[in-house]
Amino acid sequence: MSAKFDYFIVLAAMRTGSNLLEANLNAIEGITCHGEAFNPHFIGRLKSEELLGVSLEERDNDPSRLIAAIRSTPGDLNGFRYFQDHDPRVLEPALRDPRCAKIILTRNPLDSYLSLKIARKTKQWQLKNIKRRLDAQVEFEPEEFDQYLDHLQDYQQSVLTQLQTTGQTAFFIGYDDLNQLKILNGLADWLGVTSGLTELDDTLKPQNPSPPLSKVINPDAMEHALSKMDRFALYRTPNLEPRRGPAVSQYVAAPETSLMYLPVRGGLESVISQWLADLDGTDIDGLITDRNRKQVYSWLQTHPGHRKFTVLRHPLDRAHTAFCTRILNKGPGSYQVIRNTLRNRFKLPIPGQIRDNNYSKDQHYEAFSAFLTFVRHNLDGQTPIRVDGTWCSQSQVLEGMSGFAMPDLILREEELGTALPELARKMGRANPPDPGVCAQDTPFTLAQIYDAQLETLAAEAYQRDYMQFGFGDWRPL
Repeated sequence: MSAKFDYFIVLAAMRTGSNLLEANLNAIEGITCHGEAFNPHFIGRLKSEELLGVSLEERDNDPSRLIAAIRSTPGDLNGFRYFQDHDPRVLEPALRDPRCAKIILTRNPLDSYLSLKIARKTKQWQLKNIKRRLDAQVEFEPEEFDQYLDHLQDYQQSVLTQLQTTGQTAFFIGYDDLNQLKILNGLADWLGVTSGLTELDDTLKPQNPSPPLSKVINPDAMEHALSKMDRFALYRTPNLEPRRGPAVSQYVAAPETSLMYLPVRGGLESVISQWLADLDGTDIDGLITDRNRKQVYSWLQTHPGHRKFTVLRHPLDRAHTAFCTRILNKGPGSYQVIRNTLRNRFKLPIPGQIRDNNYSKDQHYEAFSAFLTFVRHNLDGQTPIRVDGTWCSQSQVLEGMSGFAMPDLILREEELGTALPELARKMGRANPPDPGVCAQDTPFTLAQIYDAQLETLAAEAYQRDYMQFGFGDWRPL
């Protein structure tokens, strides 16, 4: 048995050549691949109801039981093939386990897509006798292929991320590598098995070896559709911003009404918190907040019918508030160390102390413009200063929230006057209070300095927020 691994998993997809890979693995002395061990419709092989003494029902009740049987089978390095639609309870433990060898099999997605459509049309999933080959052409459907490709790439990226975050490597092998004896023997060596192959298994034959254009009834349409695909991700918005956690301790719940506010920091927290307090006739100290994950999870469980909501601000509004309260201001809540660094190293044109006569509206415009440029570099990971929650992108905050609890409702600042009372009425509050408004920024408001150049700087800094949430040009409320 391999000293490197206890078992292996072949991460593949339909029509990527996994049957051929399995045949060659089983031809190597010391290796046994047990087919699709966690296919929801059978166990190992089609129509099979038992594998290694584990029944189909036993596997479905506890998949770890079959994993244990695969690991403990004496004399061989055992493994199985795993597709994206197989039992999801198996994948994460396997990816976390460094004693599980990960073999990742890939194929040109256009080839696998067309092969899958042909197999579904002909009902021929394997070919051992070339005389029995069934030929067919299929229709290329652009939207279907887009969905197929997105689904496949999301899955492959999630697997890669899991391996990276756990410091593991996999053996990558492509469909075209399956006829390369040296590569398959390299795989055996990587698995820790001393013996290899002297010749390839030739039981299975390629079913659709012709070029892709000859496999479809609409080749011109396929060429046209593929020509419009963004192969080099020209329109992808890079995201180098650090990932954020869900910040559960900042969640705020009303003491009586089953409402929980998931804050996006940036100036509205006190407004929403005060509204929740007014809604239940209490003060700010009566709200439920500063709880850990277990406590928040308990609240969610004990408040059936609850609603969780968050509120977005226009990126320019939010950045201006962050600049005025955290950087320009030197009082409570300010970031004096970051302020000094921005002044001294990044030459942010703000005075050491703001006074009535030493800081004009033009200076404020210049300083805020410089801050927006800093934010762009900061979010791109080009500065040594942390990405603070008051100016990080809102899309990143929501992604962090999703790791614990997604909001049911995402509101915008400009709709709070009607949206919050309506939400309260849905929760049984007949006469909810009107929410307040965000305090004006000082010493100058955004309306006093706004122009198209500031909008451009904000859009450059917050590309993902403008795209994800459809923000247009800023307008005063």
